[in-house]
Amino acid sequence: MVGGRAGVAHLRGSGFLNTAGGQPASAEPGYVLKERLAEQARALGFDALGICAPDSIPEAPARLRAFLDAGYHGDMAWLADRPERRSDPRVMWGEVQSVILLGFNYGPDVDPRGVLTRKDRGAISVYAQGDDYHDVIKARLKQFARWLIATAGGDVKVFIDTAAVMEKPLAQAAGLGWQGRHTNLVSTGRGSWMFLGAVFTTLDLPRDAAERDHCGSCRACLDACPTAAFPAPYRLDARRCISYLTIEHKGPIPREFRTRLGNRIYGCDDCLAACPWNKFAQAGREAKLAARDSLRAPVLGELVRLDDPAFRALFTKSPVKRIGRDRFVRNVLIAIGNSGDSGLASEAEQMLADPSPTIRGAAVWALAQLQPERFAGLKETHLGSEADDGVRAEWDAGAAE
Repeated sequence: MVGGRAGVAHLRGSGFLNTAGGQPASAEPGYVLKERLAEQARALGFDALGICAPDSIPEAPARLRAFLDAGYHGDMAWLADRPERRSDPRVMWGEVQSVILLGFNYGPDVDPRGVLTRKDRGAISVYAQGDDYHDVIKARLKQFARWLIATAGGDVKVFIDTAAVMEKPLAQAAGLGWQGRHTNLVSTGRGSWMFLGAVFTTLDLPRDAAERDHCGSCRACLDACPTAAFPAPYRLDARRCISYLTIEHKGPIPREFRTRLGNRIYGCDDCLAACPWNKFAQAGREAKLAARDSLRAPVLGELVRLDDPAFRALFTKSPVKRIGRDRFVRNVLIAIGNSGDSGLASEAEQMLADPSPTIRGAAVWALAQLQPERFAGLKETHLGSEADDGVRAEWDAGAAE
């Protein structure tokens, strides 16, 4: 989130560009300013910059409507809130003349799929192994916006991810990459690993050419998805996506997906990591976004014991903290159930008495996977004292498996 409400900071100034007419007020042409914009972006650590018109994604409204009508957004009701604001930057801010897209590389230094074979460890998505990118990048965006105002004037709003801005199609229109078959942005020079920030401005700046699609007939990302979350190329059913299930979904993980989660406890990188264009990717350079050693492959048996203060301490400045301890430990218990390690059954058993029904339900499932006989022996005792209908259903379902 950048600045104030709705993830936007609004900055105002005046300078050598005439924002009323959109033409330079000095002899310095727009392309010179654009070169200076790129230099400033690089100085602030950004890896890519492109500019597009606010009306450059005319296909976005129909695509968003089809996504919402199919129910692919699941519990993310905020996506359906005034969708017209997402489809056209001019609805968000009627004065916008140009949209500047900035890319920030966060490429991993190892293949993130390696941890998936270590069943006693948890797999956390690459982007969440360091500090929260919102906090890291929003400060750079504000610096960039202040520089633009001081240099060229005009009004500016900056966004990163949390506002009603469709950054990926805008980034394609600005030439930063294209939305691949997995719906994420891909760059020929940087692969799949790039955070996006957007700057809306009243300045009329030179545009970049849109990037064309380079996916061809490749299906690597689609075939890599553990939960078959892509009903068709370029279409994502978030309700089946592991990132959605482990981060956005608040209730019990649907039973049909639990074994497919494996040891993924926060997000999933499979479709990104599978992209052949990553042969050109480089490791990110920003130290604050680099993976912490404690989050590269954390031990499931230790994570499941986290109480709320310990959870908050471990994930200080991390995006993981926003889902809360209960949802996170739920994910860890699903991973424990998938571990095949009967020694972890005692950890699941300890959580049968947790105050959170979300955690108790996941613990029931994990215990049933690891020690069915122990599960059967404990069922009557716990079922008799269990007040939550959802957890009771887990006991009944576990006995039937």
